Amino acid sequence: MMRLALMPCVIALILFISAGRVDLPPYWAYVGILASGGAVAACAVDRELLAERVRPAPGGEDRAMRFLALPFIAAHLVVAGLDCGRFGWSRVPLTAQAAALAGVALGYGLSIWAMIVNRFFSPVIRIQSERGHTLVTRGPYRWVRHPGYAGALAAMLLGGPALGSWWAGVCILPVVVLMLRRTALEDRYLAEHLPGYAEYAGRVRWRLAPGVY
Repeated sequence: MMRLALMPCVIALILFISAGRVDLPPYWAYVGILASGGAVAACAVDRELLAERVRPAPGGEDRAMRFLALPFIAAHLVVAGLDCGRFGWSRVPLTAQAAALAGVALGYGLSIWAMIVNRFFSPVIRIQSERGHTLVTRGPYRWVRHPGYAGALAAMLLGGPALGSWWAGVCILPVVVLMLRRTALEDRYLAEHLPGYAEYAGRVRWRLAPGVY
């Protein structure tokens, strides 16, 4: 719960210190979206899942992904602040910023919906046998196999223009690669270890976006 509360505060500090100013309404809106999403998650997501996401149990695969992604996410925020607040390397029209902020909210909302529906949404690829791990096919999982990752990718890719910086989006591209790799690894692992997943993957063909991937 503390981490959910602290995350928007840390992101706000990075953004506003990098920008050197606080009179940036889109930045406040961005932080507000993150804080609101965190509040919803704190109230609606399974408590055991919140504990699992903060400190995953031993075992599984790809445990280092979130640590590999952190430097690029931090760079994304710093570059956005420097660009928009100090140097003006790129210009994003206000209408595009508003549309991107709406996209960030929708993407973040999709990820939270996936966590509410799927109480086994761990940051590590593993079978949570100690929690009675079963296949989840309801909610957004009816349309794509990894809606949580789909929402996170949308929110991250739109984060740059939402924060008024096209260049900030470049910093997040390595994270996109890491997440695409994660979906492939997770598909393979679950097909081998989770009963019913191979049949589910045959019915729900798309990993992240219907008709695209």
